[in-house]
Amino acid sequence: MSPDLARFVEGELSGSPPVATAVARDLAAWFDDPLAIVFYGSALRTGERDGLLDFYVLTRAPPNGLRGAASRILWPDVSYREIDLPDGRVRAKVAAMTLAQFDRAARGTGVDTTIWTRFVQPAALAWSDGPASAAAVREAVAEAARTAARFAAALGPARGPAEAFWSALFRQTYAAELRVESQGRSQAILAFDPGRYAALLPLAWRAGGLAFERSAHGELAPRMTAAERRRLQRAWGLRRALGRPLNAARLMKATFTFEGAARYAAYKIERHTGIAVPLTAWRERHPILAAPGVLWRLWRARRGTA
Repeated sequence: MSPDLARFVEGELSGSPPVATAVARDLAAWFDDPLAIVFYGSALRTGERDGLLDFYVLTRAPPNGLRGAASRILWPDVSYREIDLPDGRVRAKVAAMTLAQFDRAARGTGVDTTIWTRFVQPAALAWSDGPASAAAVREAVAEAARTAARFAAALGPARGPAEAFWSALFRQTYAAELRVESQGRSQAILAFDPGRYAALLPLAWRAGGLAFERSAHGELAPRMTAAERRRLQRAWGLRRALGRPLNAARLMKATFTFEGAARYAAYKIERHTGIAVPLTAWRERHPILAAPGVLWRLWRARRGTA
């Protein structure tokens, strides 16, 4: 890892908010052999704690049994947790995968785009089991930046401000996934801290061995041969073609493995509609079978007939 990119990544990862650190301590007790827990997402950027807090729990090995067999192919495992802290309850969406899987995905060695796309954005190391795991996370996050910046150079303009390269990248990556966010989501991410992304792009290019020019007006021009650009664009074409089917397969897996699915659905429904869905033991055990009844209840509530 280049020293400049290393300092950038370490500076961001070391800034875990107290609420994330507290939640991560609880999460570490719920998983078998966790190595590190990373906090990311909109709550990190805004500091809000009323919505969902997003975490990745990175473990030494996949779970045992059938779940572990599925997780080796279709990571991550997703769960919903509610944690009572001294200053109130917080809610967390938790994705879990092995640290080795996280590292490979950050390097862009497979067709998945979700890890390096998310972790070129700000993240914080909320917990680790020791210096070795913390260092491995730092290296993986730096690799995510290098991977994202390399594709940004191929998908962006021949010359332009850093924002133009990131905008091109995020538009493409959002289009390659099954996302519910609005078209302007990628611009909102950049607008929150444009200086961060302007500083990160040349650091990541330099760390990845990609030469570039910088104009007096701050425009960047990566020195990429036509052959290298075509190679990366072909690589991106494969990732875009397979992105949505891969996401769909993960959603199908989550249908059967999402821990806390009923509570998560109840929380989302009440947050977005104002309609409370009482949780019963049966609904918690059988969220899929319970879904038609919940939808019927929502329909009647909206019509004022519940």
